[in-house]
Amino acid sequence: MATAVQVGSYSSRFITFQPASVSHWSWYGFDGRVEWCACFVSWCANECGYIESGVIPKFAGCANGVQWFKDRGQWQDSSFEPSAGHIIFFDWECDGEVDHVGIVEKCENGIVYTVEGNSGDACRQKQYAVGSSVIYGYGIPAY
Repeated sequence: MATAVQVGSYSSRFITFQPASVSHWSWYGFDGRVEWCACFVSWCANECGYIESGVIPKFAGCANGVQWFKDRGQWQDSSFEPSAGHIIFFDWECDGEVDHVGIVEKCENGIVYTVEGNSGDACRQKQYAVGSSVIYGYGIPAY
């Protein structure tokens, strides 16, 4: 089984998928295009053996992923300083509704580096300040 760092590294290999990756939503079981950020996170987790082992859920909706981690006491709010392999959830409108999800690649000097599917309809590496207003919180898998 992969380590937390390997999940972050594994996901970063897919930043060149252009345009939207049909493989992520079709792997999940959808016949047509869907918002696929959660499908990407689930796919990466599956490739590392974490869905089968129950470490990360298979989820297509961001709210379902949040609830899974909260139900297990594996949740941290946006002020938390994450590590590689943590699952980062976003609230773009700051309205209390989770909108997007990605995987933490690393956190250095107050900056969270992520890999995200369905970011501009592609896989991209991005970065945010720790505690940014758009960060909803973090799922903390029990690796």
